[in-house]
Amino acid sequence: MSYLRFEKALMTNLEESLGRELIRTNRSGAYSSSTIVDCNTRKYHGLLVVPVPELDDENHVLLSSLDATVIQHGAEFNLGLHKYQGNNYSPKGHKYIREFDCGKVPTTIYRVGGVILKKEVVFQHYEDRILIRYTLEDAHSATTLRFRPFLAFRSVRQFTHENSVASREYTEVDNGIKTCMYAGYPDLYMQFSKKNVFHFQPDWYRGVEYPKEQERGYASNEDLYVPGYFEMDIKKGESIVFSGSTSKISSRNLKKLFDEEVAMRAPRDNFFHCLVNAAHQFHNREANDDRYILAGYPWFKCRARDTFIALPGLTLAIEEQDYFELVMKTAEKELRNFMAGKPAGKIYEMEQPDVPLWAIWAVQQYAKEAGDEKCLKMYGQLVHDIVEFIEKGKHPNLKLEDNGLVSTEGREKAVTWMNSTANGRPVVPRTGFVVEFNALWFNALKFCAKLARMNNDEEAADRLEKMAEQTKAAFVDTFLNDYGYLYDYVDGNMIDWSVRPNMIFAVALDYSPLSNDQKKSVLDICTRELLTPKGLRSLSPKSGGYNPMYVGPQTQRDYAYHQGTAWPWLGGFYMEACLKLYKRTRISFVERQMVGYEDEMMLNCIGTIPEMSDGNPPFRARGAMSFAMNVAEVLRTLNMLEKYTYNK
Repeated sequence: MSYLRFEKALMTNLEESLGRELIRTNRSGAYSSSTIVDCNTRKYHGLLVVPVPELDDENHVLLSSLDATVIQHGAEFNLGLHKYQGNNYSPKGHKYIREFDCGKVPTTIYRVGGVILKKEVVFQHYEDRILIRYTLEDAHSATTLRFRPFLAFRSVRQFTHENSVASREYTEVDNGIKTCMYAGYPDLYMQFSKKNVFHFQPDWYRGVEYPKEQERGYASNEDLYVPGYFEMDIKKGESIVFSGSTSKISSRNLKKLFDEEVAMRAPRDNFFHCLVNAAHQFHNREANDDRYILAGYPWFKCRARDTFIALPGLTLAIEEQDYFELVMKTAEKELRNFMAGKPAGKIYEMEQPDVPLWAIWAVQQYAKEAGDEKCLKMYGQLVHDIVEFIEKGKHPNLKLEDNGLVSTEGREKAVTWMNSTANGRPVVPRTGFVVEFNALWFNALKFCAKLARMNNDEEAADRLEKMAEQTKAAFVDTFLNDYGYLYDYVDGNMIDWSVRPNMIFAVALDYSPLSNDQKKSVLDICTRELLTPKGLRSLSPKSGGYNPMYVGPQTQRDYAYHQGTAWPWLGGFYMEACLKLYKRTRISFVERQMVGYEDEMMLNCIGTIPEMSDGNPPFRARGAMSFAMNVAEVLRTLNMLEKYTYNK
């Protein structure tokens, strides 16, 4: 039985199937996403969603969906599914689904009387092209297929409605048509591998509703434009391939292209392979061959902090050092531009104060896999330059104080990963001495000293070690309290007593300012108050302001975002701390924790890890459907588990 296979009973139960989503990307910024029954439930869903840089830096839904209809003896059986206002679903094509399998490529088997139709979907690598193959596996009489495309031509953050501006013009191309609803958009080419007849029958389908947007307190209705429909006969055993793209293709090449794309796909036949597949979905290759890591789907872009935290897990943990180097080459260029005061590039939030410290951490992980010597050669100068940049006070919002700690200003603008805002101000105004900033700074000093010593620069190494000793003493004096955990931030006389997960970094990092007993005390409190099956809570239930349910309209969710929700990527650092402190004795414990993440493979977005979960049972998934840092840290944890298990 396939690892990601769903039977008819689940598929036809919309309460179960509508909550399960799919995301396929082309590794160049475009994606295709819907639910496993092809009913769009978010405004971000669409069969072909692509960036249109000529308009803005958002993605745009061109082709929302493609409804297939089976026709026999004049009777029509529509396999599509849309939700309309008033909780009405039409045309209820999900009732014909016999099974769905997502092991290699998403495959749906429909049964309509004696007709068995198989549908397989792939997104072509590095091209804005969705490919769908329909195979008539069985039929006892003449069968016709009809395809009705639903067009949106709008940003993922907006809706489209019936209007007189939308163009109805279309041009016939090789076995299909091209059309464009609005100026500034690329043409949409819809082509088939087989000759067909296009019937021009323009109409608007009004009141399409997206329940996920309703849940989030947003507007949730739009109208979709259907220019007409394609129709063709199909014989038993025959396959027909559909292409939806921003570029024309020779229809005779479609079947071969589909086979080639399928051959490149690795099967998602277990937990690890699902995560590897998910990791590759975050790859983003630009036209100039720059490589990036997208922070998540469907709405996140490339963010600096996410890039450096996710990079080791998405590459090194699955033995893809070459891709680490490609992404790091691009990231280093943009990081150096920031340090030189040059304009920002395509990686957002490079100015955040902890970003250069996370960059050093990422390089440190590279050293473990590639070796210290290669790391020194590749990134030794970068690590040195970052530390010098901070030490000389050149960072606009990360100041090295006389006590050896670094401080930041976060009262007016959120500057840490806990970045939610309400009414223009941070919900969690972490400012002054921030605990993970200083754990990362101590770690950076020690690692930089190690590289300096390897480079035979004893003077620099001794100076960095001396700085680290000062930082260590100040860290313990500033953050460690009598209750055995670490303050989250200290700003003059203002001390945040909240029990938050950010203290786990002081235990998990390779160089820690804490003693073993202090580490164990911090870890114990994280275990008692923050640990869930879905990662660490962002706030303890015992702390004031605990708000674990990420629900309701935007403002309500902003206040809950970092006030008790559980984050899997934090769980990765927690597992690392466990293994470092207790070694092999905690292997079975960490393995049990992995079960909570493996459950996500069959729930929510199939084969990946969502952004976060509620902090209270049943720990329901929330936020973005696929989140890079979460996938990365689960992969890194599995890699660590393997090393401890086999004593590597």
